[in-house]
Amino acid sequence: MFATSRRQQSAIGILPLLLLCALFLAQPALAIKFALDAYRYPSQKCIWNAAHPDALVIVTANVGPGEGQRLDIDIIDSSPQRNVYLSKKNISGEKRFAITAHSEGDVGVCFRNYLDAGIQPEQTRRNRVIDLDIDIGADAVDYNAIANQESLSGLETEMRKLEGIVKEIVDEMDYLKKREERFQLTNVSTGVRVQNFAWFMILSLVGLGAWQILHLRSFFKRKYLID
Repeated sequence: MFATSRRQQSAIGILPLLLLCALFLAQPALAIKFALDAYRYPSQKCIWNAAHPDALVIVTANVGPGEGQRLDIDIIDSSPQRNVYLSKKNISGEKRFAITAHSEGDVGVCFRNYLDAGIQPEQTRRNRVIDLDIDIGADAVDYNAIANQESLSGLETEMRKLEGIVKEIVDEMDYLKKREERFQLTNVSTGVRVQNFAWFMILSLVGLGAWQILHLRSFFKRKYLID
């Protein structure tokens, strides 16, 4: 009984330290609020965030009212495939979208605010206010729902959060390690190519010099300047 009590006190004492480490190492969620002007042919405004493959991305958009306007949203990524995860037209109010990243790169949440055809752009400048919240990885997991479903205590819930954050940090370190190995292979390959090119240049110069000597020798012999 005393051993169990000591273990609980030890876990409670370690918890603030783990929370402090997670605070410094974890990537915070992005929250941004902006006004998007409406045009007949609007340009796309995108908010980009880095995401690893299989990372959960939760996008919460709270769109303000806007008469005579139509707001469209697209969620894409910056990979060569240009994956389109979601495309919705005429969104309004509070909307919540969940996607899973397929490739390494940035995930972009893009908006277009269209002005209705019956409204002249010269009459008044119209816009809609968008309150955007983007959660990626461990920040996107609803631990309250998990706690209710699995009947977890407050301490167990916090430990589950820390477990998710630590896993995300380990995945980030693995990604950086693989990226470093790829850069090293690129550096070695580039060094070999530079070395081969240098030898080619040296051999080319030696061959060109030998040809010039033979050519000049033959020329001077024809002119009877040398034996």
